[in-house]
Parts: sequence; structure tokens; C-alpha cells
Amino acid sequence: MSTQYLVEILLSIPAVLIALTVHEYAHGFSAWKLGDPTARNLGRLTLNPLRHLDPIGIVCMVFFRFGWAKPVPINTRYFRHPRRDMAITALAGPLANFVMAFFGAFFYCCARAVFSAILHAIDSPSETLVTVFLYLLQFLYLFHYLNLTLGLFNCIPIPPLDGSRVLLVFLPPRLYFGVMKYERYISFALLILLYLGVFSGLLSGLSNTLSDLIFSLFRLIPCFK
Repeated sequence: MSTQYLVEILLSIPAVLIALTVHEYAHGFSAWKLGDPTARNLGRLTLNPLRHLDPIGIVCMVFFRFGWAKPVPINTRYFRHPRRDMAITALAGPLANFVMAFFGAFFYCCARAVFSAILHAIDSPSETLVTVFLYLLQFLYLFHYLNLTLGLFNCIPIPPLDGSRVLLVFLPPRLYFGVMKYERYISFALLILLYLGVFSGLLSGLSNTLSDLIFSLFRLIPCFK
């Protein structure tokens, strides 16, 4: 294992913890605001990562760049408009990841601009300073990219991913719940597909395209060129 790969893994861990924790918190917060206190009552409306993490999901996230956390419990009987509110609650997680990806890119551009200014101001910057800045930039980019992939991955309309919850708005309830009866088996099949790398190319392509778009927007700002 190369040093660079080990560093990337170590930097990925805090990025993954933040991404997964905020993702699940967004689900619980949205459900609470829409009338469902289940997550709050069970102590899941928290930013404590230990309350949300799924061991397999975090390993997949660190090594394969997409994964999941322990789902926040939701009781649709508390919702005034169950189908609509379930879709909103489901989309809150990926949306939180996209927002964090945007700010991750922003802070990456800010840090790079500051780094460049310091290098121009100091004739011979210390090796430690350069190393710290490079690790900071690497962390911010990983944070940006991991949030993008997590958001996109969870938009896939396959149980138990968030995208499948949105289908309730578009499919007849009888058909939707007929499919969801097999959620456990579909989830197992999803793990096999992940292991085989079926989604890797698609998710990487979408993530790279969206990442390029976000950074191209920031490059329009003069100080970030």
C-alpha cells in the first residue's frame, strides 16, 4: 500500500463521517419538521456520528466512494400528506450532501487561493507548511467529491436508497408497496452489484461531470482563477 493511498484513506474517514452523519440528520430533521418525532424520540436527531453509522456502509464509502448509514426511522402516519412528505424527507439527505459538496468546493478554492498567495509572499516556505496545505486541499476535495457521490448514489430509485422512497409519489401505492415487500432481497442484490462495480462507471461519470460544473462556476470568480 503506497503512502499516498494510505493518506487518502485516512483523510477520507472524517469526510465520510461528516457526510453520512449530516445526510441522516437531514432526514430526521425534515421528518420532525413535517410532524414525525420518531427520530428525535429515539435519539437519532443528532450530529453524533456514532448514532448513525453502519459498519459496512462506511467501509464502502471509504473504499468505493459510495455507501450508506443506518437509516433514520420514519413513521409516515405522523405526516399530513404521507406521500409528499415521505418524498421530501427522502430527498433531504441527498440535498444536504449536494449542499456540502458545493461548500466543499468553495472552501477548496479559498484554500488554494490563500496557499497560492502565501507561496508568492514567502520566498522559501517550510516543507511542513506546504505539506499541511496540500493535505488540507486534499481533504477539502475528498469532502466535496464524497458528498457528490453519496448524494448521487442515494438518488438511485432502488431500495433501500432514498430515490426509492420518492417513487411513492409517482407509482400507485399498491405497486409501490408490492415492490417494497422485497426490499431485503433487493438490498442484498444491490450489495452484489456494488461489489461487481456495476454502478462505479455511472456514478464516477456523473460525479466528475457535476464536480467539473461546480468548479467551473467558481472559476468565474476572479480570485479563484
